[in-house]
Amino acid sequence: MAEAWGPYCLFLLLLLRGTAGDLTDGNSEHLKREHSLIKPYQGVGSSSMPLWDFGGSTMLTSQYVRLTPDERSREGSIWNRVPCFLKDWEMHVQFKIHGSGKKNLHGDGFALWYTKDRLVPGPVFGSKDKFHGLALFLDTYPNDETTERVFPYISVMVNNGSLEYDHSKDGRAAELAGCTVDVRNQNHDTFLAIRYSRGRLTVMTDIEDKNEWKNCFDISGVRLPTGYFFGASSATGDLSDNHDIISLKVFQLMVEHPPEDENVDWTKIEPSVSLLKSPKDNVDDPTGNFRSGPLTGWKVFMLLLCALLGIIVCAVVGAVVFQKRQERNKRFY
Repeated sequence: MAEAWGPYCLFLLLLLRGTAGDLTDGNSEHLKREHSLIKPYQGVGSSSMPLWDFGGSTMLTSQYVRLTPDERSREGSIWNRVPCFLKDWEMHVQFKIHGSGKKNLHGDGFALWYTKDRLVPGPVFGSKDKFHGLALFLDTYPNDETTERVFPYISVMVNNGSLEYDHSKDGRAAELAGCTVDVRNQNHDTFLAIRYSRGRLTVMTDIEDKNEWKNCFDISGVRLPTGYFFGASSATGDLSDNHDIISLKVFQLMVEHPPEDENVDWTKIEPSVSLLKSPKDNVDDPTGNFRSGPLTGWKVFMLLLCALLGIIVCAVVGAVVFQKRQERNKRFY
């Protein structure tokens, strides 16, 4: 009898793992043009209806938005002027990082932002530190000489304004997850996708010219408010590269939410993430591999249900065994 319940419990446990939802095909009718940066880059800068502002060394051309040229000590950014009130969204970014620098003689990379403040210069890839919101860093230079990670490297950080990005350690103390990506000086298009839906943050890349997405990381338990701004920024120091954004497309995801979400003021949510371990544990995890995601409400329910079923099975089996022993003992008297 206990064996009959085994497959059922195994099925429940597999359900708990979950799988990442498919990314949009990039041609969805739910493209939000007010949050998207697409050729010929109308609505950027000084147009009559500007949707995007840029600053620093950012240069606008007909083919790309160059955040920094391949020159030392430059920084630039571009920011959407329209706050995003989507609870579930997906961003596809086509980009190019290239320059004359050879092995470990290039830097520093660029960042993609979904934050409360916009167009504020600072030390974190050309933008402010102690930000509120979400940041994804594509770091091309290892500042920590003891690191075992292979660069370029993508990492993600969620901040409520209290955390600092430590450049000397490549942000490892506050990093939630990351992966290695070979994106410099490629002769083909390179893409990444960020998907945020119902507290789940998924990042995927398409950098091998195979026209298919490859998983970078998948995190549950992320809470982000609405009303923040999308942006991109970059910085160079003693080393440099061209950091180009070719397109940035934001899609609305049509996702059902539980009834209790209707009473939530999504603009008042504090940026946070529920982890089984603190992000600071990444200091001792040089590989950057993300540990198991947190248990959401339905996962806890399924675990409790499976545990309850297990207890019932054990109780029934125990009762049957006990009854048979009693009957056998009576035959000896």
